[in-house]
Amino acid sequence: MPDLIYVRQALEASWGVDTSYRGVQQDGNPALGQCYPTSRTVQYFFPDTEIIKGKVWNGKEVETHFWNGLLVNDILYHIDLTWQQFPAGSLVREYAIVDRYSLGDSEQTIERCALLTQRVLDYLKANMRSSSQRQ
Repeated sequence: MPDLIYVRQALEASWGVDTSYRGVQQDGNPALGQCYPTSRTVQYFFPDTEIIKGKVWNGKEVETHFWNGLLVNDILYHIDLTWQQFPAGSLVREYAIVDRYSLGDSEQTIERCALLTQRVLDYLKANMRSSSQRQ
């Protein structure tokens, strides 16, 4: 099982226009539109995490955003690997844990999530193999 740092590296290397929400892209902002498939991929590797859906004020408007949470001893730790898509000063206005059994993902969303997860698996496999060969 890879640790979160390696998963984050793999995610950032695996994001693409085909995994982003509605194919959004912005130069210098690779995390844009990647929040939901990223949160699903994190949950794949760390099944004890929950998916959180929230509203973020970005200084101009409120956007829907997804990230992960991990409940430990009644404390919810937030794990957001795509927060960098927002400008400095952005604020979470509200959030709730999403019931993992009633996400209701569209076929397109399921495909985007599966594509990102597979790319991360491939990245980790290739990089774990190459790092073990160097040792």
